[in-house]
Amino acid sequence: MLTERPVETAFEEFAKGVESKLREALSATLGSERGREATAEALAYAWEHWERVGSMDNPTGYLYVLGRNRGRKASRSRFVTLLPVDPVRIPWVEPRLVGLLEALPTRQRTVVVLLYCFEWTMSEVAELLGLSKSTIQRHAERGLSKLRRQMGVEE
Repeated sequence: MLTERPVETAFEEFAKGVESKLREALSATLGSERGREATAEALAYAWEHWERVGSMDNPTGYLYVLGRNRGRKASRSRFVTLLPVDPVRIPWVEPRLVGLLEALPTRQRTVVVLLYCFEWTMSEVAELLGLSKSTIQRHAERGLSKLRRQMGVEE
């Protein structure tokens, strides 16, 4: 993946292209604040090891796993904090939704948030997480089913 461009230019183009997706994915997994920190740490790592990272088939997936693992170690707890919903600004969102999302198992929460909050495609989520689209579909179905059950919503 490395080309004849200067290292700084190649890395800057890569970082601009993946930063928002990486931040969304890590925030969905680790919570808003820790996700932002993990994104910065992962991109710093990528810069330090650009020769190796830039030549990978899926550098974004690698950085996601790296950021996720470092973020979990740093927080020392499984508790995830997503940004609260402001009912004045977004009145159509169920106020309990954030807490219910936080209570989902990590993989289900990550898949549900990326698919339905950030509007990623199944293919994008599958590539990032290194899973098949059918596995992503199962995690989404199970996560949505739990959310519906806890909210008392019938399908």
